[in-house]
Amino acid sequence: MHDFKMKNNRLFCEQVSLDAIARKVGSPVFVYSKKTILDHFNKLKKAFKDIDPLICYSMKANSNLSICKILKDAGAGIDIVSGGELYRAQAIKVQADKIVYASVGKTPEEIEAAIKAGILFFNVESVAELKLINAIARSLGEKQKVAIRVNPDVAAKTHKYITTAKKQNKFGIDVKTTKEIFFKLRKSLNNLEICCIHLHIGSQIEHVTPFIQALKKGVKLIELLNKNGANITHINIGGGLGIIYDKEKPQTASDYAKAIIPILADKNLKLILEPGRFIVGNAGVLLTKIIYVKDTSVKRFYIVDAAMNDLIRPSFYEAFHGVIPVIAKKKIKLKKADIVGPICESGDFLAKQRLLPASLSQDDILAVMSAGAYGFSMSSNYNSRRRAAEVLVDGKTFEIIRKRETYGELIKNEITGKL
Repeated sequence: MHDFKMKNNRLFCEQVSLDAIARKVGSPVFVYSKKTILDHFNKLKKAFKDIDPLICYSMKANSNLSICKILKDAGAGIDIVSGGELYRAQAIKVQADKIVYASVGKTPEEIEAAIKAGILFFNVESVAELKLINAIARSLGEKQKVAIRVNPDVAAKTHKYITTAKKQNKFGIDVKTTKEIFFKLRKSLNNLEICCIHLHIGSQIEHVTPFIQALKKGVKLIELLNKNGANITHINIGGGLGIIYDKEKPQTASDYAKAIIPILADKNLKLILEPGRFIVGNAGVLLTKIIYVKDTSVKRFYIVDAAMNDLIRPSFYEAFHGVIPVIAKKKIKLKKADIVGPICESGDFLAKQRLLPASLSQDDILAVMSAGAYGFSMSSNYNSRRRAAEVLVDGKTFEIIRKRETYGELIKNEITGKL
């Protein structure tokens, strides 16, 4: 599933040693494989080729412009969730009619900018938002296409923070309210064309059953609505495909497509997909250097130069990321250890109770695997730490696609004032 492999006792990304990247660029640093990014995108494209969906890469997973442009050039659209992501999409000249816009809290300014940009759809999350988009479209003299994000009340069987389709979640509109929108409210929304149902149910979903349940509910709802005068032409089933972090056994793109395509047979609906993690999750690693080896009476700690501000998933989601020394140690004696960062929080860890070579020492480089999605994009400057550099590998070569922040950049927008 990825192009990070051991060769001659060294960990490589494609044909470049990760040790060489760390020595050249420094650490912490995120390293991405271009080949893996394209391979994963093309797996989805091939799996669904019979129905030719619009695949909109979910930019929130990793919004680096170089990565987004690779996917745009391969034919992908973009799924955005903010005005900043719209700006990024425009910066790399994504076709406006390949941009879909989610988020439960779009501001009037963001909505206006997106309408002016000519995006394909807003994925609408509430009746209040629907009315606001209509009002702004009217003020601009435009008619805007929208999708109703339906909350199908389906359990996605994933972490509670990344499930999105149960009644208690903040996302989407329930089926009853959706019907009321079409049967009662739609006639007053003269500047909207409601022509899509959206069904994103969560993230890191390993099994196809919840997708099938949600899609069947969505198709049934579309059939009912179209029989009663609606003109729904698209169905967006979001993203959420799980990847392998540890021992997961998620469905493949092919298995997923084989389950989904028959449900859409003869429905005359254009399919939209919004993958993020599936494309970039295993296309990236985080390289970090051991600063200290600390042994206590109860355990060993490897204190490293990456921290929860660089990769918050372990602290936030209790997520597992594999950890591998980039240079294999000859001595195979293993010792359990926690890999922790310098931040002043007990929750600042990248991994706990991992069996690693006991001979690891100061300045050794570790690779935190599967860090391509929700790594840098969720990073912060907590503790006034500079955000990491990002590197893209393409075959035998690599380039920096984001420079490491400087201390000057940490404070450039701050004003001391005259107090």
